[in-house]
Parts: sequence; structure tokens; C-alpha cells
Amino acid sequence: MKVHLSDIRGFSQLVITATTGITDLVEAMHHAVTARPQIRPAPQQARTRGITGFVYGNVRGVTRLVGGALDLSLLPAAALLTAPATTTDREALLAGINGVLGDHLAATQNPLAIQPTLRRRNTTAIDAATPTPVTGKVVVLAHGLCMNDRQWLRRGHDHGAALARDLGYTPLHLHYNSGLHISTNGRIFADLLETTLADWPVPLEELVIIGHSMGGLVARSACHYGALAGHRWPGALRKLVFLGTPHHGSPLERSGNWIDIGLGAFSYTAPLALVGKLRSAGITDLRHGSLLDEDWVDRDRFAHNHDVRRPLPLPKDVHCYSAAAALDEEDIGYLRSLLGDGLVPVTSAHGHHDLEEHDLGIPAAHRWTGYGMHHLELLSRPEVYAQLRTWLST
Repeated sequence: MKVHLSDIRGFSQLVITATTGITDLVEAMHHAVTARPQIRPAPQQARTRGITGFVYGNVRGVTRLVGGALDLSLLPAAALLTAPATTTDREALLAGINGVLGDHLAATQNPLAIQPTLRRRNTTAIDAATPTPVTGKVVVLAHGLCMNDRQWLRRGHDHGAALARDLGYTPLHLHYNSGLHISTNGRIFADLLETTLADWPVPLEELVIIGHSMGGLVARSACHYGALAGHRWPGALRKLVFLGTPHHGSPLERSGNWIDIGLGAFSYTAPLALVGKLRSAGITDLRHGSLLDEDWVDRDRFAHNHDVRRPLPLPKDVHCYSAAAALDEEDIGYLRSLLGDGLVPVTSAHGHHDLEEHDLGIPAAHRWTGYGMHHLELLSRPEVYAQLRTWLST
């Protein structure tokens, strides 16, 4: 795997952050075990005093000083050297880091932070010798959490390339920092679509968006902010397809939130809750499926609360479809459907909700469930593509 010099700068910054963070954690644990045990301790960063506090402070200070010097020494070289060609392994690693820490990377201007873009492949993944023509039918594919646009190619299959071959679509792939808030990525996606399609070399006839997992939530947010900004592309949008999208959140993030609450309830374990709070804004948005700025602005995203997100209906005059996956081979019933594809429950993937204002109302004819498959297999299984092709052919 080739490494960019900017990667070294970025990882050095992460190491400095990790070192100071571990120092904070150790000091907090030190403070906790030497103090009187408490239930529901005050939510603050505990500091030791006297010589002990002086030592911890020096560790943090020296670490930041060395890190700053290292970063400054690498900056001129990074500006002068041409970065080597990117690799699939490198992009997969960066996508994973951005999914978990992407908001921190962006806030600290870390070189590892992914810069959002819409990418168009020069050739199809099906036949590298066949150029992909530019047509008036555009399909945009948005990846999920901790993933990137290259990972639409899985086990020799790429939905976008196959749709180009079979139905004449021109595929575009969204590449974004999945650790940012979904609404932040929604605004970015909307702006990218507006600028890209405004300069499209042929008249735009039809726009389709396919979102896998979090990508479907980013697409819904983009539709809202695109319409709010008066963009032209929402008028060309004909179909929205969701593949394993957690419209109403994921149980894994809700479980993580409960673990945070449990650890924070006692003084001896409260410092460990700091580790859970490293996860990104994108991940915490998956607790209930938050799509709008109003869902998180002026709120503690790590606090335990009920579903307070604002309802966001699907865009009008757009045909919407949902594909869900289930690990079981047979009809799974309600309780076992909560497991779904291992990450997303079937009901969440189809937009079902007990409250009418949150239920997406996707027609039964526009819903499909694949049994005996997990979350990532929605990208590669032939039966999933067959359903996609049927939906986009009508």
C-alpha cells in the first residue's frame, strides 16, 4: 500500500491526539480511584492536583510541542512532493478512519480528512476496454458509513457499471467523509449535484440516486437541502433507491449510547465513557436516523434521549424504492426482523414506523427483501441487481 507524505502528517496528528487523550483518560481514572465513589458523577474532565497534576500536564504539553514541531517539519515537503497514485487499500483505510473520526479530522484540518467529490469512472468495471459514454440518463451512487466510492465494486460486480451496460445510464459516484453529520453531507451532496449537472455535456433527461446504508440518508437530506436552496437538479430526479438504509436508525448505535450511559453512571467507570465519545457525528446520527441540522444543533449528541428528530417525508413526485436484507433464509417475523442484515432491521430499511409522521409510506410494490444475505451483499448479489434493473426499467 503506497503512503502519501500527507498521510504521515495526518497520522502524526492523530498519534498526538491519541497520546494526549490517553493521558486525560489515565489521569481521570487516577482521580476516580483516589476519590470517594459516587453514583452519577458530575460530567466533567477530572484533573489531579499537586505534583501528580503537574506531571500529567507536562506529558500533555511535551506531546503537543513535539507534535507541532513534527507537523511543521513535514509541511514544506508535503507541498513540494507529488503524491503517488492512490490505491484501493489506502482509500479503504482512509474511509474507515473518516467514518469513525471524520468530524474530528475535518475540525482539526487533518490531511486524512476526505474531501467530498463526485467521481466519474473513465471505463466500466465490467469491461475495462469499453469507455463509459456520457448520456442524459445519470445514476448517482452514494456509499455508506466507513466506505468509499470504489467499494461499489464488490466480487466483480458494480451496480453503476452494470446499469451503464444494460440501461444506458452514466454512473457518478459520491465520495464523502462519512464521519460528518448526515445533514452536513446532505448539503455538500446537494451542492455537488447542482454544480456537476449544471455543466453536464448533454441535456439531462433523467436523474436517479441509489444510496447504500448511510448513503440513502445522505441522499434524503440532499433532496431537502437542494429544494431549500432552489437547486435545479431536484426537478430532474425521477427515482430514489435505498439499499439497506437505516431510515429510523440502527440498534447498534442505540446500544452504544446505553453503554455510554452505563459507564458514566459510576465514578470509577465514568472515565471509560470518554472512549465511547470518540465516535463521529455521522455514527451518532445513526441512532435514530437524523437528517436535519435541527436534529443535532444545540444538543448533546451523546446524551440519552428519545427520538427527537423532525419528520422528513420522501420527496414528492419521485418514485422511491427500498431493498432490505435479512440473515435468515425464511420469513423472519417481527422479532427476528430486528436483526435484519446484521446492521439494519428490515423495518428500518423499508421506512416503517409506528408513528404516522415518521413512516415513509413506501408502497409494497416498491419494497423488496432478500433473505439469507448480509448488509454488504446488497452491493453484489445478482438478485439485488435484478431488482434494481427492474425498478429502473419501468
